[in-house]
Amino acid sequence: MDKKLSKDAYGNVPGKDYVPYISSGSKIGGNAAVLIIGIILAVLFAASTAYSGMKSGLTVAAGIPGSIIGSAFISAFSKKKGLLGKNLIQGMASGGESVASGIIFVLPAVLLIGSNVSFLEGFVVGTGGVLFGIGIASIVHKYLIVEEHGKLMYPESMAISETLVASEGAGESIKFMGIGFGIGGIITAVTSSFLNVANNVISYVNESFYKWKFQIEVNPLLLGIGFIVGLDVSLTMFAGSILANFGILPLIGYFTALGQSNAFVWNDPGTAINAMNVSNISGSYVKYIGAGMMLSGGLIGAIRLIPTIISSIKETLSAKSTNKADSSSVGTLILLGGIIIGFLAGFLISGGNILMAVVASILSLFLSLLFVIVSGRLTGTIGTSNLPVSGMTIASLVLVTLLFVALGWVSPENNKSLLLFGTFIVTAIAIAGGYCQSQKVSFILGGDKSEMQKYFAIASIVGVAVVIGTILLLSSQLSLTGDDVTFALPQANLMATLTAGIISGELPWVMIIVGTVMGIVLFLLNLPIMTIAIGFYLPISTTSIILIGAFVRLLIERTSKSEKEKDIKVSNGISLSSGLVAGGSIIGLVGIILQVSGVIKGIAPSGFAETNGMAFLLLAALVITTIVPIIKSKTS
Repeated sequence: MDKKLSKDAYGNVPGKDYVPYISSGSKIGGNAAVLIIGIILAVLFAASTAYSGMKSGLTVAAGIPGSIIGSAFISAFSKKKGLLGKNLIQGMASGGESVASGIIFVLPAVLLIGSNVSFLEGFVVGTGGVLFGIGIASIVHKYLIVEEHGKLMYPESMAISETLVASEGAGESIKFMGIGFGIGGIITAVTSSFLNVANNVISYVNESFYKWKFQIEVNPLLLGIGFIVGLDVSLTMFAGSILANFGILPLIGYFTALGQSNAFVWNDPGTAINAMNVSNISGSYVKYIGAGMMLSGGLIGAIRLIPTIISSIKETLSAKSTNKADSSSVGTLILLGGIIIGFLAGFLISGGNILMAVVASILSLFLSLLFVIVSGRLTGTIGTSNLPVSGMTIASLVLVTLLFVALGWVSPENNKSLLLFGTFIVTAIAIAGGYCQSQKVSFILGGDKSEMQKYFAIASIVGVAVVIGTILLLSSQLSLTGDDVTFALPQANLMATLTAGIISGELPWVMIIVGTVMGIVLFLLNLPIMTIAIGFYLPISTTSIILIGAFVRLLIERTSKSEKEKDIKVSNGISLSSGLVAGGSIIGLVGIILQVSGVIKGIAPSGFAETNGMAFLLLAALVITTIVPIIKSKTS
């Protein structure tokens, strides 16, 4: 019989009366083996999330794949630590992923404005954000996790808890992850990210009369993301791409063809307006409309959060007035560490400007405090995968940017400092969601709160080092702007556009305003602004393969003969897709390391290998090798 959580885990009793799954015996799940396995997974998920997130603008939560892989490792290396050891490992995997999904939103923007960032600057800022986020979240732990038990559902925490409790079946999940990793690794190795012996982009571009572009990048990690996020999100993003490439682009193309030969592109003085091709239009105009859409989506999202912010702060303060602060000595030390390192980071990144160091650090800590509490509460409602980190970060960055402009800090060097303060804030917001999610799993299963705190903090700091290292390694590719770049960086591009534009006054304001108005229209139509905006901003080659991944999932669901068969096959498909994401990211990253170090020199494909036909063959191979194992999986 399958093991399951009790109904009380879902809130039939007050949190203080809830009896956890492991209610007697030792609450300690950690030892050296658990710590080492957790650090390895934190490194894996931090690197793969950084790579895939910068490419697609989407990140995939690590809790469930982390719990599955952790189950296998615990069974192999530390069986006596059982369920509580597996719980710590999934928490550490989440720590690595949460750090990546925060830092990549802002830090690459430093490269996009033409500045450089050192490892020390990135590491100190990221570590300060991690410790402050965990510290503040630990203060409100009792309120969010215990007192709100059953009211805040923590959907992903419950899914992770159920996965861990039923972890005898983890062998099947591990098998599918392995298949996915193999498929993703092989296809990535033969294409541009590694050996570059085969073209993997199906491309059709029309430069005459009605200008348009349609492409599909045959990329395993993007197909895997599409399977995981499903049809609704994928189709919504693709709708944004259709609007950009078949609506706005041809419209701009029609008017620019009528332009005078002495009028030039605003950010490319060497190109005449009437000589622009599809790539010029997309990179210099369409993308900025997308940035305006994302900006309006972020600000509307932040405004809609105001009631949640007020109620979160109110209820947290009232909870504190009736209960002694539920803050362990570990949590207090972590919070103090976050405040101290936050101020040290402020002095490090302010270039000797004492006033900036003090004032901007205080504002960053205040905004982080505010949004960490909101992040923890929202995770309880919608999970970390749907956390509106972009909206909270945009709102914070606009406030910090206005402070900088008011005090006259408007040089490019000041812009770099501004973005590093933004990196502190976004790291704290992102880490708080992952931390609260992991602590809820501990509460449900019966783990020790302080132990999870320590292990999660260690994994997160390791994650900071890995993400900063990944960004620096890829810096030459991340700093490229325009159309058809390797890493689209939608969020970081928005942060760079926003801060540099406000500081310098050199923004294509008409494009930004048009995008903002389009975002407001989407809001009035009750459509998901940010999802459409990211699809509008991303290359259509990215959103089209994500959509194909969602169609693969739809096919699996529609061909299943019963609800039980569908659940099993979709679960196996998600495991395989997690493997595709990990395989594509890690092998892609290894390929770039080998290319940068000169170990391999990718040769450009030639002959049939460089045609659309080759890319179609790769697409067929990817889709078939993904579908067949899932269709054939055991359902009994």
